[in-house]
Amino acid sequence: MRAVVQRVAKAKVFANGCTVGEIARGLLVLLGIGQEDTRKDVEYLAGKTVGLRIFEDTKGKMNLSLQDIKGELLVVSQFTLYGDCRKGKRPGFDRAARPERAEVLYNEFLDCCRGYGIKVESGRFQTEMMVEIHNHGPVTILLDSKKEF
Repeated sequence: MRAVVQRVAKAKVFANGCTVGEIARGLLVLLGIGQEDTRKDVEYLAGKTVGLRIFEDTKGKMNLSLQDIKGELLVVSQFTLYGDCRKGKRPGFDRAARPERAEVLYNEFLDCCRGYGIKVESGRFQTEMMVEIHNHGPVTILLDSKKEF
């Protein structure tokens, strides 16, 4: 399971011209599900995301988590995080989970994050979306449950 985590002042996701998810200060997560991902990957990545200390404390040091600041989370499914561009110029997506399996784990990730007591919004699974991001910093972190990077 892979995530691109961006610290945001606010973020919004649109599908079919309508807002489907919107948050104030917090994190935007672009979430990719791999073929071999399990509930263990969901729990690891949810805990890592919610506990990631990338918000500034009173001394200006990145020392606070989403929970500490009572921030919000917007999660958008992003199978292209498993795009493999090592051969040629067209990405291959063989390592991405099939949509039926990915949707189950995506929803488990949302539920797991909600279990930490934070507001969680989401995009629409397997739908073309537009994402509006006000990246604060900018701060962008890459996470991988298999610790490949």
